[in-house]
Amino acid sequence: MLRYHTIPVTPFAQNSSIVWCDETMAGAVIDPGGELALLRAAAEKRGVRIEQILLTHAHIDHAGGAGALARELAIPIIGPHPGDRFWIDSLAQQSQMFGMPAAESFTPARWLADGDTVRVGNCELEVRHCPGHTPGHVVFHNAAAQRAFVGDVLFAGSIGRTDLPGGDYDTLIASIVERLWPMGDATVFIPGHGPESTFGRERRSNPFVGGT
Repeated sequence: MLRYHTIPVTPFAQNSSIVWCDETMAGAVIDPGGELALLRAAAEKRGVRIEQILLTHAHIDHAGGAGALARELAIPIIGPHPGDRFWIDSLAQQSQMFGMPAAESFTPARWLADGDTVRVGNCELEVRHCPGHTPGHVVFHNAAAQRAFVGDVLFAGSIGRTDLPGGDYDTLIASIVERLWPMGDATVFIPGHGPESTFGRERRSNPFVGGT
């Protein structure tokens, strides 16, 4: 079964999640935006062996620590979709803009596309391409655990911003309705910021997508 532990990191309080297979203890870090020592300590405390990095998208608060963590642990970076290549290429500029530690450049070992799967130990995560916040944003869904790691696509009571380069409001809404809702109302999602919620709750009450 897939297990996870979420830790807010960076001044943006971005939710970075350590996910692992409880049979093998093989794990991954989703969106290591920064504070890598904290993430590594949390994994070690739980006996998790971090074997890969999974990225939902390449904004600095989500991807700023990916290059350094990949180098430190000699592990691959998986994702996001190639639509976010320009965000990866601008990570150094992003870190300067927001006064964050300089981000190391990297090239993902594997780009992701809609319908791909990634494995964490014996657990499988389905990849859905969900553009709108960024062109290359992806979401990771584990059906067995009824959990989805959605980055900045959807929040409890809100949605991702669409005013940054490559963002598009209509595309984001379509991603939520067409890619997230079919995962089921009972699915708990872990957003890029703030508390968890369920897709059912957001379908009922979210002012942006409620009733869709």
